[in-house]
Amino acid sequence: MKLLKILTFAFALTLIGFSAQAQGLKVPKMDLSSQVLGILNDTKGLDLSADQKGTLENNNKSFVDELMNINDSDASDDDKKASFLGLKNKRTKFLTDLLGSDLFKKYSGQILKSINPLKSKLGLAALAF
Repeated sequence: MKLLKILTFAFALTLIGFSAQAQGLKVPKMDLSSQVLGILNDTKGLDLSADQKGTLENNNKSFVDELMNINDSDASDDDKKASFLGLKNKRTKFLTDLLGSDLFKKYSGQILKSINPLKSKLGLAALAF
């Protein structure tokens, strides 16, 4: 009788464990470049014109492509650092010309806040932000 109770209890626990595991959320994982591009394309609160937004999104795509190409290259860390800093300077000039200094500061602040959790994944590429 005792053995039957123990086996029933063990079976019930196993059943509960399987049903709890089956209810877990499965969130699709995005690759790093898609995550970064999503952050860069988030322009809420900036009140950009359609032309500005389109230009920014095109530049964001090419920026992320360049960023990932540098990151995946076989160059030395020093060469990568120099490339990322050069890319940052080029991007800063583009954004200042497109948005003006006030909107650029606001946009940059948004980007830095959102990109912070990804800095460890980005490694040296985080220098470009």
